[in-house]
Amino acid sequence: MATHTGGCLCGAIRYEVTGEPVRAAHCHCDDCRRATGASFATNVFFKEEDIKIIRGTPKQFHHKADSGNTMTKEFCGDCGSQLFGIGSGSTGVRHVKAGTLDDASFVKPQIEVYTSKKLPFTRLSDDTEHFEASRPR
Repeated sequence: MATHTGGCLCGAIRYEVTGEPVRAAHCHCDDCRRATGASFATNVFFKEEDIKIIRGTPKQFHHKADSGNTMTKEFCGDCGSQLFGIGSGSTGVRHVKAGTLDDASFVKPQIEVYTSKKLPFTRLSDDTEHFEASRPR
């Protein structure tokens, strides 16, 4: 079974993930762009029980997403790095921001969501399935 580690910019929060991702996605929604400060976010979804925080305690911010779900963003209260996200529509699943993984070379996004909101200079991958809004359930 694969084990992956990661953490925030300042090192106050460290985590470990075991198991394989449920899926990986690029998200172009306004919320992900604002929360990460990037053109889009790469989210790697795991079962909640596969993620273990081994140092520190993330702070949380709750908001309503375009999908209508309540989103919980988990981040370092010291450096501000967003580490995890939980959506009320995906019970038992938590996503890890790919940029916080120590080695993200295993991440292979399958889908891109909210492509209707992508920035004009962002190119969509030919290797992903594209959705103008959220992924159909």
